[in-house]
Amino acid sequence: MDPKEGEVISYDVLVVGGGPIGSTAARFAAKNCSGSVLVIEKRQEIGSPVRCAEGISLSWLDELEIDRSEHFVSKKVVGAKIYSPDGKKVKIGKDIAGDEVGGVIERDTFDKEMAVLAGREGVDYMLKTSAVDVIKEDGQVKGVKAKRMGTKFEIHADLIIGADGFESQIGRWAGIYDVLPPKDVMSCFQYRMSDIDFDAEHTHFFLGSVAPGGYLWIFPKSEDTANVGLGIQLSKLNGTKTAKDYLDDFIEKNEWLKKGETVDMVSGGVGVSHPPEKIITDGMILVGDAARIVDPITGGGIANGMKQAKIAGEVAGEAIEHGDVSEEFLNDYEERWRDRLEDKLWRNYMAKEKAVQLSDEQFNKVIDALSEKKIEEMSTEAILVAVGEKYPELVEDFEDML
Repeated sequence: MDPKEGEVISYDVLVVGGGPIGSTAARFAAKNCSGSVLVIEKRQEIGSPVRCAEGISLSWLDELEIDRSEHFVSKKVVGAKIYSPDGKKVKIGKDIAGDEVGGVIERDTFDKEMAVLAGREGVDYMLKTSAVDVIKEDGQVKGVKAKRMGTKFEIHADLIIGADGFESQIGRWAGIYDVLPPKDVMSCFQYRMSDIDFDAEHTHFFLGSVAPGGYLWIFPKSEDTANVGLGIQLSKLNGTKTAKDYLDDFIEKNEWLKKGETVDMVSGGVGVSHPPEKIITDGMILVGDAARIVDPITGGGIANGMKQAKIAGEVAGEAIEHGDVSEEFLNDYEERWRDRLEDKLWRNYMAKEKAVQLSDEQFNKVIDALSEKKIEEMSTEAILVAVGEKYPELVEDFEDML
């Protein structure tokens, strides 16, 4: 499809963003309506370049109707190890570790597979195509102004699904929300490193001043290769050191990493805010990072985003079939995804707000307490109860979360 300058093309549903969340929303929209669905993606290739630590749980793939052939999984792990600043660690199994532990995937392969699944449902794709503004009529979103390889044209649609990630412009153009404050943004930097000596059966998380306001991770890709990266709260960066500087310092201090080879690198931002008051308006819904539903504690967004995207697609299909894309009709989407995800997001946001204030000494106590307990559930409440038994003074400020 090669639109001409000034041309107007029309679809029933337009998805802005061809990542796994956009593709999933498009797939379920197509499955639930007889209308036409288009995905536009600004990059020339689905899934590339990769901007992700690539760690996910594999347990939720079934509910997304994703075949567990697992050809996109590069390494399975048995659990996670979490390290305090003084080197003490706590080990947790993958079954309770959350949606970012279980396997390390190849994101480019995964993203392409999600697009293939959408294509099988009749979804069209247009690459190297950017949305440059939204089109509104009488206050309702009716489409986007787009540009593809220098050619400007319009895409009109009854319903727009914004899946354009953390840097989402769609939500702001539609007036749904404003920019995030620095305390709710993580600056991330990651290397893929080979020829390193480490336990490749676990993912690894390092807490404290090694990554202020965030954490450092090591996600195995093979027995001697891993994604080694960190995220730092943007408000903790004072201009003297970058996220890359912090990561380089950590590698320099650990010979088992220092001897390795850097294969590639990636950087970017991640939003770790509480959920917005709303993510719908007449003619538009937002999903995934664009809807700000990244887990505030882990910074992981694939699982939440894809679970939400299925709901978005189902409601989008129903809206098209009913001929009603009003905010009132789309509120079913708001109610369903919030019922599924919002409580945990808010609880983890509150925990994140407290955790960023902890000193290295306090992190040492947290891991010390957890290392003596058999953790049955990796929830904020379970952690606070376990820590409170040994260090009650440490959880006083968290009592409102229990």
